[in-house]
Amino acid sequence: MTPERLGLLWGITVFAGAIARLTSSITGFPSVVILLLSGLLIGRSGFGLVEPLDLGQGLETIVGLLVCLVLFEGGLNLKLPEGSIRNTVLRISLLRLIISLAGGVFVAHLFAGLSWPVAAVYSAIVLATGPTVISPLVEQIQLASPLSDVLKAEGLVLEPIGAVLALLLLELLLGDLHGLREVFIALMQRLGGGVLIGIFAGWLLSEILKRLKNDSTFGIELQVTVGIIFLVYGICEYLLPESGLPASVAAGFIVGKRETIDKDRLDNLIGELAQLAITVLFPLLASDVSWAELSPLGWGGIICVLMMMLIVRPISVSLATIGQDLAIKERIFLAWIAPRGIVTAAVASLFSIRLEQAGVLGAGRLQGLVFLTILMTVGIQGLTAKPLANYLNLRDS
Repeated sequence: MTPERLGLLWGITVFAGAIARLTSSITGFPSVVILLLSGLLIGRSGFGLVEPLDLGQGLETIVGLLVCLVLFEGGLNLKLPEGSIRNTVLRISLLRLIISLAGGVFVAHLFAGLSWPVAAVYSAIVLATGPTVISPLVEQIQLASPLSDVLKAEGLVLEPIGAVLALLLLELLLGDLHGLREVFIALMQRLGGGVLIGIFAGWLLSEILKRLKNDSTFGIELQVTVGIIFLVYGICEYLLPESGLPASVAAGFIVGKRETIDKDRLDNLIGELAQLAITVLFPLLASDVSWAELSPLGWGGIICVLMMMLIVRPISVSLATIGQDLAIKERIFLAWIAPRGIVTAAVASLFSIRLEQAGVLGAGRLQGLVFLTILMTVGIQGLTAKPLANYLNLRDS
């Protein structure tokens, strides 16, 4: 790819994202819906102006760095609910890990026609709700606590787990791992290793930041923070692939909990960068989706996603909230809202490339089904969240 073409690719992508955000602010439509549509418009499903694969091996690195920036910002603002609500988050995370994983495998094989191994990879990829979608959505509709905190915490807990598990199932499919025992051990190693590295990095960053509190160090704080986030990602990916995701969440969480840090100041620094990352990533990754990958799925793919939305999610939430301190209307809203986000899109795009290179049948269908899941959950649930919250009287007055 020529430098001129590369510059045009980035220019079109960033401009499309900016126009999408502007349109969202004017119309009040959820920004993630318009960002996805803008990606489809500039990519293979539309005018063909942007082709992410032109970035070559750099695509995975760019996506990984930007995703870690977004997850760090999520960890920075993560509020773990207290008491029974915290138990609700943990129970939802655990039961969704089991029920949604098993249910996703079944419906993807039965309705979308994926082989059992590829269906397992799909189920792990779409396991978690996306904090990159949930956070702006609950803020835009002004969802009241503790429900807003539960939704944000659920996504940040499950998203790294789902991404790591998907990678390990992919390695199992490709023959790099042998048996579920190796998958479980590797999962614990990468999650545990990532969290430990993230805790240390968060402590180190907070120690540096507490010494940089005057206005003259404003730019240095930003540079140091981004530098450590990117360095942590690089170290984690070198030592334990995909462990950079839990490390980013853990680092952000530790920094956010240090009382010696001006959290609002840091959030203002990182928040805009995270929004820019989302604005770039959604159109870039959505541009890789073609109607040729979506159309063969037909009604089977649509039914598969609807089963995930209308049966699998409500069952897991219903079981997780038994005996918990949540009203019926809060449980209804929680059972309905589960849009998938940028990590899901990123993992699907990168895994599809690896599966195609390995000659595994169904790689294109996997990516198509994942993006269909994102489009339907973000589109349907994103557009109905505010009316439903109004009807159930769950918005801050």
